[in-house]
Amino acid sequence: MIAKVYVTLKKGVLDPQGKAVQHSLESIGYKEAEDVRIGKFIEIKLADIPKPDAEKKVKEMCEKLLANTVIENYRFEIL
Repeated sequence: MIAKVYVTLKKGVLDPQGKAVQHSLESIGYKEAEDVRIGKFIEIKLADIPKPDAEKKVKEMCEKLLANTVIENYRFEIL
C-alpha cells in the first residue's frame, strides 16, 4: 500500500522560492508563468493494513510531522 502526500503553502503565505522560480522562468522566456508555488510530494510505503487505518495513520503523520498546518495544507491518497 502506498500513500501519496501533497503539501502546499496556504493562500496568503509568502513563497520566496516560488517567486524565484517564477522570475527565472520569465527570464528564460516563459512569460505565461504568472504565479509559481513550491510544495512537497512525499511517498510512503505502508504495511498491509486496512485502508481506514492507513488513512488515519497518514493523517496523523501529516499533522505531527509532514506538514506545518499553521502555514501549509496537505492532502493524500492511499493506493
